[in-house]
Amino acid sequence: MKRRPEPELMEDAEQALAYAQADFSESNALFIKLLGRLEQAPLHRARALDLGCGPADIVCRLLRTWPQATCDALDGSTAMLGHARAALDRLPGVAARARLLCECLPSPTLPQAHYDLILSNSLLHQLHNPQVLWQAVRAAAAPGAQVLIMDLMRPASAGWAEALVATYAAGEPEVLRSDFRNSLFAAFEPAEVVEQLAQAGLSELEVAVVSDRHLAVFGRLDEQSK
Repeated sequence: MKRRPEPELMEDAEQALAYAQADFSESNALFIKLLGRLEQAPLHRARALDLGCGPADIVCRLLRTWPQATCDALDGSTAMLGHARAALDRLPGVAARARLLCECLPSPTLPQAHYDLILSNSLLHQLHNPQVLWQAVRAAAAPGAQVLIMDLMRPASAGWAEALVATYAAGEPEVLRSDFRNSLFAAFEPAEVVEQLAQAGLSELEVAVVSDRHLAVFGRLDEQSK
C-alpha cells in the first residue's frame, strides 16, 4: 500500500485533547518494556531526549522507572505541550527532572552530542522527510548513546488498516479513529526504515516488528559514529 503523508503537527485543540485523553497504556507500556531491555547502566542516570513527546506519558513513565534520569521533551505543537505540562504538574517529583521544549526538527537549540538516551514514540510517521528524525538522533546523541524509536507500521492494505482501526479504536471519538487511520496510512514499512537508517549512517541500529501495528528501532550508537 502506498504511503499517504499526513500533517506533521497536531495543532488542532480538539484533536490534541482527544489524543491526550485516549488510552495508549498498552503501547506506552510496550515502549517502556522495550526500553527496559536496553543496557541498564546508561539508563540509571541517563540524560534522555524524547523527540515528539506529545502529552508526555512516555516521559512520566521513564522518569518514574528511572528516578535519577532527566529528560528534555520536545514537541512542535503548543496544544500538545499544554497537556504535557498538565501531566507533569500532577507529578512534582517527576516534573523537576523534565524540561519541555516547543520546537520542531531540526532544532537549533538542542545541545550536540549530549544525550545518553534518545527516545521517540509515534513521531516518525508524521514526518514528510524521515531523515529529519535520524539526523536529529545523530546530532544530539553522545557517543555510545542508546536509542529507542517506536512507531506505527504501515499495513499491507486499506482493509488491514480498517481492521486495526476497528480493533484498537472502535470506542474512541471519530476524530481519534480518523487520526489513527491516517497515521497507519502515513507510517513506514520496516524495509523502508532500514533504508532510512543506512542513508543516515545509523546501520548499527536494529529494526524489529514488535506488535501487529508497531515497529521499533533500537540499539547503541557506535562510539566513533560522530
